[in-house]
Amino acid sequence: MRTMKGPGIFLAQFIGDTAPFNSLEAICKWAKAIGFEGVQIPTTDSRFIDLQQAAESKTYADEIKGIVNEAGLQITELSTHLQGQLVAVHPTYDKLFDGFAPEAYRNNPQARTEWAVQQLKYAAKASQNLGLNASATFSGALLWPMVYPWPQRPAGLVETGFKELANRWLPILNAYDEEGVDLCYEIHPGEDLHDGISYEMFLKEVNNHPRACLLYDPSHFVLQCLDYLAYIDHYHERIKMFHVKDAEFNPTGKQGVYGGYQGWVDRAGRFRSLGDGQVDFKAVFSKLTAYDFAGWAVMEWECALKHPEDGAREGAEFIKNHIIHVTDKAFDDFAASGTDEALNRTLLGI
Repeated sequence: MRTMKGPGIFLAQFIGDTAPFNSLEAICKWAKAIGFEGVQIPTTDSRFIDLQQAAESKTYADEIKGIVNEAGLQITELSTHLQGQLVAVHPTYDKLFDGFAPEAYRNNPQARTEWAVQQLKYAAKASQNLGLNASATFSGALLWPMVYPWPQRPAGLVETGFKELANRWLPILNAYDEEGVDLCYEIHPGEDLHDGISYEMFLKEVNNHPRACLLYDPSHFVLQCLDYLAYIDHYHERIKMFHVKDAEFNPTGKQGVYGGYQGWVDRAGRFRSLGDGQVDFKAVFSKLTAYDFAGWAVMEWECALKHPEDGAREGAEFIKNHIIHVTDKAFDDFAASGTDEALNRTLLGI
């Protein structure tokens, strides 16, 4: 076993236009001051990282790494959630997801997808240049509008969707393999990879690709009423990243999983700041530690009620208090009688 790294913070929900949230240097100093040891960097804002340049220039990558290190932090991973979303978009969502792409690729789904694929490949090389071994993304979705079918899905529709999803991702996964980087899908409602079964369907179509790994975030499983602890037992060998995010699910006689089209505050299921929700993080950290999780514990802040800066400050301390400093000896070592093969054989009667 090993002691988990952390606490880290995912910067996506904190980036803004005012200091200290409008530059990499300033936001890193802020994160360090409130107790974080690492930052997970989104890759769609060039103020924080130019993804193509980081892929094509080791010198530039070293400069980015230097800014983070100078603040006393490490880069935990890069995130391509928004670009990954655009690898596979059902036409229903074309207009909504166009906003994730530069203007030059909007209203042109094929060009937008090609841009997204190239972005993922840049992230593979950029991760390698930065000395990282894992990267986060979304799978995108071709099938999500059919997740709860009415009318019923035509026979073979799901199989066709997953084959196409795999065809789009296999070249990307191969690029990550060439760079020695695990690509970790955040299993998330709205994505075709939204639970264990859908992940297994995808894994089958990509021939159990060794780089098709997982970002574990229990909050999404609370909202799906999925056993988030058993999930670790099933998939711990593939879990290479960890988002520490809390959530609660409080169904009523009027609404449940789907939330009745309500805003976040009024949904039965909603995300909360760390410690304010229902996730049993003592059990989560214990399981991941027992399975020798080698990555970072990274806070992702999303809360319908609490101010983000309060959530960040409290979250850093929360993660520190949950990381298990692993023991280097067994608790009953004091009673050990040493190693004696002859005695062992005598005790066994052999």
